[in-house]
Amino acid sequence: MTSTLATTTLDGLDSVRRASTLLDAIQLLEPLMAQVRADGESALWDLRVAIDDDGDQVTAILAVHAAAAGGRHLVATLVEPLLTSPVPYLREHAVWALRRCQPLPDVVGTLHGIARDGGFIGMLAEMTLETWGLLEPDVPSRPDHEPLLPPVRHHAPSGLTVAQLFLHADIDGSLRHAGKGDTGGIATLLVQLGDALVADPRVARVVTLSRSAGEGGRTATATATATATATEGDHGDRSSELATPGHHYLGLSLPGPLRSAADSWPLRRSVRQEVRRALAEAAPVDVLHLRMADVGSWAAAEVARELGVPTVLTLAPDPHALIAAREASGELTRANFGEADHAEHLVFRVLLLRGLATAAAKLVALPRPHLDRDLSQLLHLDPDDGGRPVVVPEGIDLAPVDRAAREVAAAALGEDVSPAVGAALADLDQLLSALPAERRGLPVAITVGRLHRVKGMASLVEAWASDPTLSGRCNLLMVGGDLRDPSPDEAEQLARIDSTVPRAGAAARGLLQAGHRPNGVVATWLAAVLAGRRGLSAPGGVYVSASLKEEFGIAILEALASGLVVVAPDSGGPATYIEHGITGLLVDTTSRGALADTVLAALDRAAAPDAQVRAQHARDLVADRFGISTMASALADIYTEVSRDAARHQS
Repeated sequence: MTSTLATTTLDGLDSVRRASTLLDAIQLLEPLMAQVRADGESALWDLRVAIDDDGDQVTAILAVHAAAAGGRHLVATLVEPLLTSPVPYLREHAVWALRRCQPLPDVVGTLHGIARDGGFIGMLAEMTLETWGLLEPDVPSRPDHEPLLPPVRHHAPSGLTVAQLFLHADIDGSLRHAGKGDTGGIATLLVQLGDALVADPRVARVVTLSRSAGEGGRTATATATATATATEGDHGDRSSELATPGHHYLGLSLPGPLRSAADSWPLRRSVRQEVRRALAEAAPVDVLHLRMADVGSWAAAEVARELGVPTVLTLAPDPHALIAAREASGELTRANFGEADHAEHLVFRVLLLRGLATAAAKLVALPRPHLDRDLSQLLHLDPDDGGRPVVVPEGIDLAPVDRAAREVAAAALGEDVSPAVGAALADLDQLLSALPAERRGLPVAITVGRLHRVKGMASLVEAWASDPTLSGRCNLLMVGGDLRDPSPDEAEQLARIDSTVPRAGAAARGLLQAGHRPNGVVATWLAAVLAGRRGLSAPGGVYVSASLKEEFGIAILEALASGLVVVAPDSGGPATYIEHGITGLLVDTTSRGALADTVLAALDRAAAPDAQVRAQHARDLVADRFGISTMASALADIYTEVSRDAARHQS
């Protein structure tokens, strides 16, 4: 992809129009803006034609940004009028693009009004006003608006302090919220990874930051089973605890009701304020690890830059892979791109990820079948230059998996088991007892994850229910989601499921919805699905992930380690570790028929004579390549290098 200026603005726009993919077109924004700066007012007509062309909405969007970079006359003629445009995506991009020019007194009032109205566009208006210096800075303060205490500079422990962030979950050491809302596999990963990192002699402290359901944040040690709500009076105690080695949890207290990741963009300034508070309490912090292009990573990266804390970014092609897949399928086109962008903020997220990657001291990538191709075609990175990401597979803690297998086997023999496993099995048995007698001799296909369309839960139900052979062969157990108080994303999936298999008669047809369960309970259930439950389910169950995309798949790894035959998407991370036909089966999860056929094939393999041998092979593979300590060691290498480089630059 060349960045050489085109001869004229029209040439630049034509390059955007001729770009072979939507991602290639977006990549041409900077050259187009540079050309418009060079052409000035002479670019007006060509930009106007592009902005007015609703048949090529991606070019129209880029033309808005280019016009904002082209000087006062272009801004007044082309961009300012879009602030009241009836076309939502043009209005949104005009608000965002204005940050590129000098403050415009005539539109300040309009931008303040848009900011007050809120939403994603309100956040963009805030950002433009902030860039112009017309918003008060979000100074550090506690949630009650009293000034934040000065940063507590603890005596640095003998080892690194690593902060890691996932905003859209309330994470604690017990993982009691797993599978609820946006609390998916990453929450499990951060808990287990933090514990493994502090076991490495190079890392003294890990501070895991996440959204707090309580007031004022919270802190807990790695061994705690519950979090403690912090109050104004215990700031000193909390800071003292944070100074000690170990894995600590700090909550970010945000205004208003809990929001999904997609709806959290307006919280940027509040998140930034809370991250400042948390990093001040945890100081000194040597490295901050970010993992996605969301408002949490965006705000945290800004704070890290202010404080001089280097960042490490796990670079995943999101939303790039979805854009490419939807374009390839014909779902996303130039003629409807603006509408999709307005709903999903595609251009913003693409450019945000680019900015996070540029600012990071080190990039990490998860394994992908065609990593170099994806770096080049999706992310427009040169895999041969010095910025190539370090590939670090994710990992799991095998101890809970192995413990669950032992105790489930012991329970089947009538032996005593721990109270936790006994309670988990009783919970599962109660669910299975809702099945009619004629279905209690069937194995279980289990799926675990968030109730979100990208996880394909409703799609799996549709595939299972629409295939009489499959639905007659196994019961389907869905673990995840808040069934009592669903988020909008969860409600959408539940409505789809209910339209396929009405909830009132779901158990009679073999569909069981368990809602979210703690990670330890899930480990027990996976072992029980494999072994079967006497009189309630047959042995030889399987695990199914129907995700549209899966960057790696912590739940899939846990199922593999449990000995279950797994079904998983044939793209992304799972394709790098599932041995197709041996430890599991890969499938195009967008095809209902292919998904149903593959689950049937998995059931056949689970019942085959060599099933136990293959199960042990899968467990050994996970232990050898994907243990959490292996991941922690690789990341500790990176954190040590980044910290040393930062110290050299500061000296």
